[in-house]
Amino acid sequence: MRLLEMVRNVWHDLDARTRLWIGYALILLLVAAVGWSALDVKVKMLEKKRSARETVLKELLPLKVDYLAARNTSVQLSGRMASVRPDDSPAKIVEETAIKGKSVKIVPLKGDERGGFTEDAADIRMEGLTLNEVVNLLYRLEKGSRPLVIKKCNLRMRFDDPSRCDLTLILALLKPAPGQVK
Repeated sequence: MRLLEMVRNVWHDLDARTRLWIGYALILLLVAAVGWSALDVKVKMLEKKRSARETVLKELLPLKVDYLAARNTSVQLSGRMASVRPDDSPAKIVEETAIKGKSVKIVPLKGDERGGFTEDAADIRMEGLTLNEVVNLLYRLEKGSRPLVIKKCNLRMRFDDPSRCDLTLILALLKPAPGQVK
């Protein structure tokens, strides 16, 4: 209690002008303390918002990568679909590769219709191919300018000549559905 009495005595001993300036200083200190606490609350709220956004961003980055990959595949497929001519067929595309082997047998199959696409399918049997020719054929079919789907692929080594093999493919050429052509 002595400290409080000493402060009161010192306060009463001061002149009015000094007490006024000390009062202003106390008011400024109180305003600064209230402002500091308000800013601290705002900073904490912003930190929570930032951490929540970082969490969302961490979840969205893999989705962005997947989206970009799907979009690139879609653009690539649409470009390949645009290069398909009405007279194209799997047999014609295989003949364009100029890989024949000893014999080639092509049997047209009934194609399916899927959302916006028509499949023109064919069963292709090639005999007497080397493994290098098989790899080249599959590469040209996969990386070619037209959208082909290899539905089935069977490779058998020949007994009479182990360096040669027989290849059976079921290929489907994707064409835009008749209503989809623009």
